[in-house]
Amino acid sequence: MMKKRAMRILEIAAVTVGAFSLTRLALRKMAQYDFVDKVVLITGGFRGLGLVLAREFARQGARVVICARDEEKIERARIDLQRLGAQVLALKCDVTIRSEVAEMISVIHDHYGKIDVLVNNAGVIQVGPLEVMTQEDFAQAINTHFWAPLHCILAVLPEMRKRKEGRIVNISSIGGKIGVPHLVPYSASKFALVGLSEGLGAELRKDGVRITTVCPGLMRTGSPRNADFKGRHRAEYAWFSISDALPLASISAKRAARQITLACKRGQASLVISFPAKVAVFFNGAFPELTADLLAQVNKFLPEPGGIGTRRAKGKDSASQLSPSWITSLNERAAAMNNEI
Repeated sequence: MMKKRAMRILEIAAVTVGAFSLTRLALRKMAQYDFVDKVVLITGGFRGLGLVLAREFARQGARVVICARDEEKIERARIDLQRLGAQVLALKCDVTIRSEVAEMISVIHDHYGKIDVLVNNAGVIQVGPLEVMTQEDFAQAINTHFWAPLHCILAVLPEMRKRKEGRIVNISSIGGKIGVPHLVPYSASKFALVGLSEGLGAELRKDGVRITTVCPGLMRTGSPRNADFKGRHRAEYAWFSISDALPLASISAKRAARQITLACKRGQASLVISFPAKVAVFFNGAFPELTADLLAQVNKFLPEPGGIGTRRAKGKDSASQLSPSWITSLNERAAAMNNEI
């Protein structure tokens, strides 16, 4: 009798799970979004993941707008995209400054008449132990990863709400799910972005606006060359760039971009990219104390304070015997492809 009852419960559970899965698939299918002739604004779209995303959106028929603070680099990205046949508008804008964001949105409206998709991708990375981090480092990270996305979101929301349609993609990080040693300003600001993104996503769905929170794990974009390293900067650059280049631990930017655009099409609420990142997020949720202990052990093997102290050095100025080398070759190749050099 007990055995039959247990089997019956399992059958009911299986049917419930199956029905739930089918319902989710049906809802996702209904939420499919065609990018043809849609206007997609990508902040930080001049290099790295932002540029790869611009190529992918353009490949799917979107009209792409990219922005950055550096006119020379944004021009190189525009030429890159036009060679692929993309319709592209490249604008100079510091997205941490609200007035510049408002001006940029006005220019886009004059040129294209609307913004259908916003991708908040602009980012900064400061690597080093807490002893060499300053309040300015934290302020820069928060300004770039929290205030800049908020400025852009608030600027595009009125038209999206009016149309009862729109997509917003916020590129956070695995560092926005798990606090990472030697990346504390970065992690703190990415946690803030995750909270902003998930909270807004819950509130804005009633208005037809879908927000996707993206948390990639290690990704081969070539970005370590342009990250800021402090303390023993050569050693910091070595561990960071090697971790970012390992084929089993990291994912190519092109594969990541395809996953992100698909999640945006579906109106997916959350996306964690790469199997190791998904495992890490699950493990942290299930065993937070053990995760904290493991990260504390990892921290013991990271470079100690010293070197250039609180001063910054770019990755490209922090070369050593270990990096660049054959170990980081995949990331060096990505840097050459994605406007990071």
